[in-house]
Amino acid sequence: MNYFLGKIEMFKLYNNHQKSRLIEFMVVALVCLFILTVIPVACRKARIDVSRATCAKNLSVIGKAMMRYAIDNDGELPRAGGRSSHYGGTPIWRGADRFDAFNLKPDGNDGVASISSCFYLLVKYADVAPKCFICPGDSGTTEFKLADVDAGDRKLVDLWDFGPLASDHCSYAYHMPFGSYPLNTSCEPGMAIAADKNPWVSSRVVFPGKFSPDGDREAIKAGNSVSHQEEGQNVLFLDNHVSFEERSFCGINDDNIYTFWEGPDIRIGFFLLPEGPKDMKDSLLIHDDLQAPPITIEQLRKLKSPSGKTFGEIREEEKAKYLENMNNKKDEK
Repeated sequence: MNYFLGKIEMFKLYNNHQKSRLIEFMVVALVCLFILTVIPVACRKARIDVSRATCAKNLSVIGKAMMRYAIDNDGELPRAGGRSSHYGGTPIWRGADRFDAFNLKPDGNDGVASISSCFYLLVKYADVAPKCFICPGDSGTTEFKLADVDAGDRKLVDLWDFGPLASDHCSYAYHMPFGSYPLNTSCEPGMAIAADKNPWVSSRVVFPGKFSPDGDREAIKAGNSVSHQEEGQNVLFLDNHVSFEERSFCGINDDNIYTFWEGPDIRIGFFLLPEGPKDMKDSLLIHDDLQAPPITIEQLRKLKSPSGKTFGEIREEEKAKYLENMNNKKDEK
């Protein structure tokens, strides 16, 4: 009898031991599952934080360099070409001089220049390294290096833009300097002067798409730069501070920094290159798009579409429809 009782006790002990091992296994499995779930999220957040911080640091360096440049240029911020130059691509990025590079007339007028060539003035005259113009979150852009282009015996300071494919080496948008409202240090301190790329420059979505300043978070994100997953954009202001803004209408009086003033709501505005700001307080930050080379307003309006209408006529029709739609929405409220 004692023999069988002993066996029963041994079986109970064995059974309890197996249950304990099963519980231990389940605990270990749950811990591993938790780690596999949490660590990738934490790593992704860390990468995003590093990307944003590096981007903000770049813009801070650019901002300080702009102020140094302005001191030497009567308070004016970088503007490539001449005083009456139009927005366009840099004709000769390795030109012998400014007149050659931007196709200026002997008196320094006319010619064309790009946004990237404005930034490049900081490489030439303010000792900013090309790597400072690359945001880690902007896929496809790489640091401009002399070894990668045919620059001859020229140094960085001898050039006028980031090579023949300048847009591939510049991640940032800049306030449109070609037109009636270029920036200088006497402008409003709250003016946005540079930021992550404009979401509408290369977008295939017809403006304003799903963007709505009065909508939910997804509707607001639709107007943000894509460099940071549409969560927002790093913005450099004229007072030289940089902040990560979660909405694009972060300029003076809620001005949309990626559009020009048009219609009843400046938080939305309107966008169509190569038009510029409509007021001294109207921020319009744009970047160059290699896939859609910038042209002058005159060229744009004369070009004909497959329908036979000029793009100027099409633009006016789109503008009229847009304004009518905005006014109808305003009346409904």
